[in-house]
Amino acid sequence: MPLAPLTTFELGGPARFFCQATTSENVGWALRWAGDQNLPVFVLGGGSNVVVGDGGFAGLVLQLVVRGTEFRSQGDHVVLEAQAGEPWDDVVAAAVARDLAGIECLSGIPGTAGATPIQNVGAYGQEVADTLRSLRVLDRRTLEARELPAADCGFAYRNSIFKREPGQAIVLSVCFALRPGARPVLAYRELANALADRARPSLSEVREAVLDLRRKKSMVYDASDPNRRSAGSFFTNPIVSADVAAAVSTQAVGERLVQAPEEVPQFPLPDGHVKLAAGWLVERAGVKRGLRMGAVGVSSRHALALVHHGGGCTADLIRLAVHVRDTVAARFGITLQPEPVFLGVAWPPLPSE
Repeated sequence: MPLAPLTTFELGGPARFFCQATTSENVGWALRWAGDQNLPVFVLGGGSNVVVGDGGFAGLVLQLVVRGTEFRSQGDHVVLEAQAGEPWDDVVAAAVARDLAGIECLSGIPGTAGATPIQNVGAYGQEVADTLRSLRVLDRRTLEARELPAADCGFAYRNSIFKREPGQAIVLSVCFALRPGARPVLAYRELANALADRARPSLSEVREAVLDLRRKKSMVYDASDPNRRSAGSFFTNPIVSADVAAAVSTQAVGERLVQAPEEVPQFPLPDGHVKLAAGWLVERAGVKRGLRMGAVGVSSRHALALVHHGGGCTADLIRLAVHVRDTVAARFGITLQPEPVFLGVAWPPLPSE
């Protein structure tokens, strides 16, 4: 089964076996069959955050396409339950249409609802962990379904227990606790600036502003957009010690990249670490938007988005990604980490590792 058409990069070889699960029972059946055949299993969502190797995958690719959403009032919240195969932006749109706050800033993110907890999806000041109440998961060892509280998901920045231990469980559905009629939280400066002329923006206005910002960065799928074959931000924002962040600021001033240290984008975290802006590092290291390396390149609208322009292969993409990573490491001494999951291909280590 060709996998390239099922990914937003449109790259990669075939899966030896492929199954679309339309029910939770199908998921259990597929896992039992793969176990009997001694085959590895990879769970594919919307294909928006995966890099498939040119040789494909020699096991079973299982895609959950179970659809459906349900809203239940519970105290001062409304619980939104979405099945794993439900398109994520449809979930956000349904919540906003009901004036339920909590996930409106996550508008426009591609993929499925079941994939959002895997890397604790976040954007514009919100992340899945903020409102996720629980998940229904299938234990891959016992093949039994159970409810998992959000507190047991080990959420961190773009991380979770599902990403750290991918062989443990499969997400079947997700439950969010949303706030009826609550005001949106405009914690992200770019979004707040976009809505500065509105004293009390509605959830729908916040959603439209997010979608507009994402469109300007080619982060909303458009078949006519030359940057469309992408996985969004390819690298996560690095989290470093306060000393390292200060050293980057000092270097930036010394090299006249900025006039003052506070001009370097930095976001202090509660534990004393600092989150740096990966896109800023990429561009200040000399990697420009629109860079082309054959059939792949850097998006003309977003420095963190790597793009397949058509006719390329995964090896081309990885070569470009390594070039970006190594350029930043050579300039600032910071190693960027990729955000997508790699299937049938490994992310190369630094030359010194």
